Amino acid sequence: MFVAWRELRFARGRFLLIGAVVALITLLVGFLSGLTGGLAAQNVSAVLALPGDRIVLQQPATGSPSYATSAVDADAVRGWEDADGVSAVLAIGIAQSRASAAAGDPAGVALFGMPTDVRRTSSDALSRLAPHSDSGVGLSAGAAKALDARAGDTVTISGSEFTVEKVGGDLWYSHTPAVVMTGTSWSAASLRTGGTGEATVLAVSGSPDWDAVGQRTGTVALTPLASLTALETFKSEVGSLGLMIALLFGISALVVGAFFTVWTMQRAGDIAVLKALGASTASLIRDSLGQASVVLVAGIAVGLAAVLGLGALAGQALPFVVSPLTTVAPAVALALLGLAGAAFALRSVTTSDPLTALGSNR
Repeated sequence: MFVAWRELRFARGRFLLIGAVVALITLLVGFLSGLTGGLAAQNVSAVLALPGDRIVLQQPATGSPSYATSAVDADAVRGWEDADGVSAVLAIGIAQSRASAAAGDPAGVALFGMPTDVRRTSSDALSRLAPHSDSGVGLSAGAAKALDARAGDTVTISGSEFTVEKVGGDLWYSHTPAVVMTGTSWSAASLRTGGTGEATVLAVSGSPDWDAVGQRTGTVALTPLASLTALETFKSEVGSLGLMIALLFGISALVVGAFFTVWTMQRAGDIAVLKALGASTASLIRDSLGQASVVLVAGIAVGLAAVLGLGALAGQALPFVVSPLTTVAPAVALALLGLAGAAFALRSVTTSDPLTALGSNR
């Protein structure tokens, strides 16, 4: 990379320009990735915390299952409880409502009705919030903050008062913080707000014939991750943001490729001289890709540092997630796409004629 290093030092302005462009693209992609991760967490974190191996939803006569319209009746519950290979069935209600506390303003919340005998494990944040009595509730961290409530306070939900038994877990459903109550209290709250009082989903554990039992009971069993497609807000939100991230990745490859194509064309004479002096094509390719790697790594490092700094500040006001998936993964993808774009500029390196350096075309 002797020539590459000399050119980097000599034409600092050009390489600072492309480095700045790469840094800005990294900042944009990283910030959008962090925001996508934060919005997704505020949409589905409570769903992913549901206990059980599969989430069972009602299968409508037409269309796809949906959390918003699912209602699993008692016959379907018994069908799953009696199925071979099923070890546990939890009927869980999900509904959105409003809650208020004496010290805080009313706020929208997602009500989760959990059985009082649910197994509370250290890895199950939603089950740990399940209250022990019908007069109690468990508040997620977001609900406690929105209501300005803590353990021992009284909150009003759908016209009934409940005592906060516990607070914990940053759990959200469709951008509303989760509030966990008993199944009996949830059914009563659902009826008061115009619902059916029937469980929304079943959390089933075991290894039955999922498809066969689902057909018999008019339901469908999905893994927690696959069940996210039953949330309309999740599909539309993540789909649009994911498309923007994909387009930014494509733009970054085109921009970096265009820059290096122009630079390689400008170096055609120098490349021909090197080939006339005996430089191999492989060494010239290493020289060009090494130069591109230096610029990409420097630009991505600056952009990644900006993402980490600004993301920490944004996390105080926005649903922003700083994690390897939202920082390191986009940075690696940008580096690979940038190198792929730079690789398209290598044609002049591999096809340059050494006679060009000797003036044969003049």
